[in-house]
Amino acid sequence: MEWRLRPGSDTLSSNRKRIFATPFCAIVWLMAAAAPASAQTAESLPHVKKVFVDSLGQGRRADEVRSQVVRRLQKNHVFEVVPNRANADAAIRGTAQIWTVSQASLSPHSHGATETIYEGFLSVEMIGRNQQTLWSYLATPSRFSWSGVAGDLAGQVVSKLLLDVQGGAHSNEPSASPATAGAGATLKAAGATFPAPLYKKWFQSFEQEHSEVHISYEAVGSGEGIRRLGDGQIDFGASEMPLSDQAMSDLHRKFVHVPIVLGAVVPIFNVPGLQHKVNFTSEVLAGIYLGKIRKWSDAEVRKANPGMRLPDADIVVVHRSDGSGTSFVWSDYLSKVSTEWKAAVGAGATLQWPVGIGAEYNDGVASTVQQTPNSIGYVELIYAIQHELEFGAVKNAAGQFVRADIASVTEAARSASERERDLRVSITDPPGKTAYPIATYTWLLVPEQSDDKYKRGALLELLRWVLTSGQKSCSALGYSPLPTEVAERGLDTVNRALARTASQVQAERDNWISRGSTLPTGPAPGIPNSK
Repeated sequence: MEWRLRPGSDTLSSNRKRIFATPFCAIVWLMAAAAPASAQTAESLPHVKKVFVDSLGQGRRADEVRSQVVRRLQKNHVFEVVPNRANADAAIRGTAQIWTVSQASLSPHSHGATETIYEGFLSVEMIGRNQQTLWSYLATPSRFSWSGVAGDLAGQVVSKLLLDVQGGAHSNEPSASPATAGAGATLKAAGATFPAPLYKKWFQSFEQEHSEVHISYEAVGSGEGIRRLGDGQIDFGASEMPLSDQAMSDLHRKFVHVPIVLGAVVPIFNVPGLQHKVNFTSEVLAGIYLGKIRKWSDAEVRKANPGMRLPDADIVVVHRSDGSGTSFVWSDYLSKVSTEWKAAVGAGATLQWPVGIGAEYNDGVASTVQQTPNSIGYVELIYAIQHELEFGAVKNAAGQFVRADIASVTEAARSASERERDLRVSITDPPGKTAYPIATYTWLLVPEQSDDKYKRGALLELLRWVLTSGQKSCSALGYSPLPTEVAERGLDTVNRALARTASQVQAERDNWISRGSTLPTGPAPGIPNSK
């Protein structure tokens, strides 16, 4: 499977590989040995009775976090925690990372006593005996915690797990239509970097279950992906920027928009010596990116962060240089909350930026901010976590400062979907009190017309899978699964658009088998082999 975060490069930032390397791969590549046939097979979360808590990686204090998870599970008596995987219905595996941000004085009048400020994350998946993900979650430190960072992360994950068990998590999840066994096909796709880490995991998992299908994906940005899709170079695209009817008319093609997952764009910053997390209002973010707020000590920044000692340093603004769905989400939010931004700049994947320096892709913006003192940028949540960068809370439409996490992004979609029926819409600046304001769907864009029955059958199967089974693994990578009602509407859209052709593919497959022929498993005509 072809996978590139940056064309011509097979590396992430040189000193921030570990989330995609050995520790993080524990949640992406789950190759545990098959369990004895005599044990129970847990096919969904409510069926799990016995749990084994496996390694949480080799990160700093990972063993401590694991011990905290075990202790909390034992205390609640919902699961029996067993000492080895062979006796478990499911295993919890993942990655825990904790790092030091700064040392803060315990009192403004004290010159000796200090408190260590930590940041980090705990990403876990619960894996059943059939090696399928039953549940996942990612926690970042709470704004206020009295149990220490390790206890805080473990407590969040266990609390969420128990809540979902008691609520029958996924018992009401959308159900796909019966699988359609299709002939071999190679699907070529390109587009958004925003969901790229999740797509890597999804497509690899799908290929393991459907060995006759091969998927290549290039994370080249939403704008370039849409261009390739319009030119017919790829079979489907990915974007955070929904296409209007006029945009599709200009491309002379119509595309089915399938919402796939939810994510958040967060303001990241690198201010040496800051001892607290920063709050951002819409006035501050618009002012900084318009070039009107030039200092970290500006009155508007201090107003949003009372009592914080902000340096009198120039703000270095970083933005995307490529056509980007992340930029569209960021600028769409600013256009909603700032009339001046809307009039001067507007919303789009490619913008005429008033100030700042450009960097390619989410990874490039994250790396630039990481390496540039007193800088600010915007990236998808997982890229901030990957680079161990601080990201701020943003004041929402209800007047609350909210930091992006799984719950606040899900609430953004839920509160926005209550007022919108068309899924081809922006959900930035939603009304919910606990909603994170810079959230978005990410869509897969699928051509409505295609002459290749094998590809359409494979696409149908892929889309059904990501809207059902795939949703269970979103949270481990920092993405929020779709609300059930949104996933149901997505499935309905997929089935109406593609199912008719898929039935023709099944008939053709049956015809091949009846003639004793071998089904084609190589690349479809006109599509080169993946490198």
